[in-house]
Amino acid sequence: MNTQQNANEITRREALKRGIAGTAGLALTNVSRASRPRFEGGMPSTQRSAQLQAKAKSVIQIWMWGGPCHIDTFDPKPDAGNDYTGPLKNPIKTNVDGILVGELLPLLAQQADKYAIIRSMTHGNNGHETASYIVQTGHEPGRLVYPSVGAVVSLFKGVKHGYKGLVPPYIVLTQPQGRFSEAGFLGPLYKPFATGGDPARTPFAVEGIIAQGITDERQRSRRDLLQNLDTLGRHMPNNPHFQQFDEAGQKAYDLMFGEARQLFDLTEETDELRDKYGRNTFGQSCLIARRLVEHGVPYVTINYKGWDTHKQHFETMRRKLPEMDAGMATLIEDLSQRGLLDSTIIWWSGEFGRGPKVQWEAPWNGGRSHYGKCFSAVVAGGGFKGGRVVGKSDDKGLEVAERPVYPEDLIGSMYTLLGIDPDGPLPNPRGLDLKVMPASEKSAGRLTEIM
Repeated sequence: MNTQQNANEITRREALKRGIAGTAGLALTNVSRASRPRFEGGMPSTQRSAQLQAKAKSVIQIWMWGGPCHIDTFDPKPDAGNDYTGPLKNPIKTNVDGILVGELLPLLAQQADKYAIIRSMTHGNNGHETASYIVQTGHEPGRLVYPSVGAVVSLFKGVKHGYKGLVPPYIVLTQPQGRFSEAGFLGPLYKPFATGGDPARTPFAVEGIIAQGITDERQRSRRDLLQNLDTLGRHMPNNPHFQQFDEAGQKAYDLMFGEARQLFDLTEETDELRDKYGRNTFGQSCLIARRLVEHGVPYVTINYKGWDTHKQHFETMRRKLPEMDAGMATLIEDLSQRGLLDSTIIWWSGEFGRGPKVQWEAPWNGGRSHYGKCFSAVVAGGGFKGGRVVGKSDDKGLEVAERPVYPEDLIGSMYTLLGIDPDGPLPNPRGLDLKVMPASEKSAGRLTEIM
């Protein structure tokens, strides 16, 4: 190859690296199907899955990073005493008789008929990384790294079924957890796309779509310059490698300037609705999540940080709970009014709860510790019945008193509502005989009482 060809080849590599690499990563979700990992044993059979009637099409996971306290939110214990309730000792009635929630959740109290509270979640692990893995995969740590729920849904509802959405089928708003590999043994194709940026700012600087400090005009000029320098590509128009590159590049620019970009543009929403969600990162993330499932994205995680409250817990709750209340309640209401709640599961949970007994002593000064023995989760939509409570904790929220629910029970129930057979085969690169989400020996079974 002559010097001119080498120079042009470098131009192409540089174009990938510098010009559109970030956005091309998004586009390649749809483009690089030929390069997908080939699992031994083939893809899962659809025969049994076809027999499951899918009620849900999408999941919005509100991941309470750090672990929320069940007593302050969805399992209040007003008679437990100050050492357990702290100053948040006045729970409020909801629009469902007999169900109380924490006093700082008045908006969610008016949506209780649309969600179910699980008050007996348990796994007993108090470590962030391990507990996150258990809650998001349904498996205890072992020799295999299992994929998270988002990756499994991406497999069955996204890539496997020819998902052709404008953006990848598994999206995280805005930063990944960093606790474990969400894709597990399924591989990097099933990792979530983390948007970065902050949807409460204008513009929302989504990684690879919006470049801060660079105007659209300058981006288009860069594209034109790259195309003008690409003399080798013009001389070899039928080269399959160049064709794949060009297709990825075109999709990348479609993301930057086309309909995909509009998905993340909250200026298309009314100021009234944006205010109702809350002009903060969480509230606007909830609004983005609604827009994404409205356009067919199967799985969206909102990584909601700030709940690891070892110190000054109640001061933090007075800031965070009203923010959560507005964003989550408006999301439920908005989805319902648009006819999307029936096909969208909302899953609210952290990796565990927080210690029911307040640590008043220094250095904690009114903090709560990690607590995996008993905690709460909330599910809404997608076939889950609202206005229900599953399970019960004891009078101080220390132990599960009735109907223990393990992560695999909840995950298997969500898969069933999504039309994914939890007892069907789960492909893996080693060809092992694995199932999607089998019930364990300790499991009390799927959540049939709210399905």
